[in-house]
Amino acid sequence: MYPFSIRINPEWTIDTQEGKTLSLSMLLGLLAEIDISGNIVAASETCGHSYRHAWGVLRQFEEIFGVPLLITKRRKGTELSEFAKRLVWANRRIQARLSPTLESLASESQEELEKLIPEHTPNVRLHASHGFAVEGLTQRMNSPLPILELRYRTAIEALAALEQNECELAGFQVPIGKFEKPILARYSPWLNGETHLLIHLAIRNTGLFVKPGNPKNIQSVRDLAREDVRFVNRQPGSSTRFLVGLMLQEENIPASSVSGFEDSEFTHMAIAAHIASGMADVGIGVQTAAHRFGLDFIPLVRERYFFALNRNSLQQINVEKFIHFMRSQDYLQFLGQLVGYDATEAGKIQTLDEAFND
Repeated sequence: MYPFSIRINPEWTIDTQEGKTLSLSMLLGLLAEIDISGNIVAASETCGHSYRHAWGVLRQFEEIFGVPLLITKRRKGTELSEFAKRLVWANRRIQARLSPTLESLASESQEELEKLIPEHTPNVRLHASHGFAVEGLTQRMNSPLPILELRYRTAIEALAALEQNECELAGFQVPIGKFEKPILARYSPWLNGETHLLIHLAIRNTGLFVKPGNPKNIQSVRDLAREDVRFVNRQPGSSTRFLVGLMLQEENIPASSVSGFEDSEFTHMAIAAHIASGMADVGIGVQTAAHRFGLDFIPLVRERYFFALNRNSLQQINVEKFIHFMRSQDYLQFLGQLVGYDATEAGKIQTLDEAFND
């Protein structure tokens, strides 16, 4: 553990006609809070700014953009203009898209710098597909100082890294029920019952995200083939995209008949932001993301999420700390707050046979 922790955050800037470069961070924060509270005073207090300064920032950018950012309605508070709403939603999409990548890059940079420090103790290396339980685990275990090195990868990439000794832990998900066997067959080249063990993380609900009220009346995977429905997929190589393919195959629906099948996002939150901002009608992901963006959720499958590790890694002190933290009350309480997650068996160690041949 070391007395520093690296973070990398995305930032919007704008170049004005006068040749100045201005940050949009404060403006975006204000607009997001006004959208929530409908009140400039409350928004400025939440952001830690005076009311006068907040107004100054808002007026400055209204002049730059040449359009109003706020609409004040008598006795109804303050609303964002359509331009301001688009700006806020664009920022949310960017945050959802980039945050996992930047988190991985920060972890990688942290590890490289720590190697140059005398008496460096290697962190636990975790490669995993993005998920809320994984995100929360790393944030909590690495606070105030990091001991877990994270790389967001597809499940296949994570398992391949484990096989090549590039990590101690590899995260992957497996649907419960009829799609379990084909998904496991996809992972089988990188899973070995003699050398690997599994640590159970959680069971999570995966399904379709649709706009509030489900205006297109989307009920199942079959509706993805409708001409009036736009779909947004997960990225090529991801297990969720592979699962979508299996579901379409079961319904005898060719991927080419799904509008937007080749459009993709890298995280559950990015899928949700894509739909909430009106860029698509439906996508697929974990229920938590739909809930956070106020979307309706149509359940499709329940998935078990595991960390695979080599049997001899259990003897490593930092791996023992990792498992202990997974079982801690602090982390279990966090999991209990995630909509669509079941953490009943978090931290349970199993063989592959115990997990999949019951």
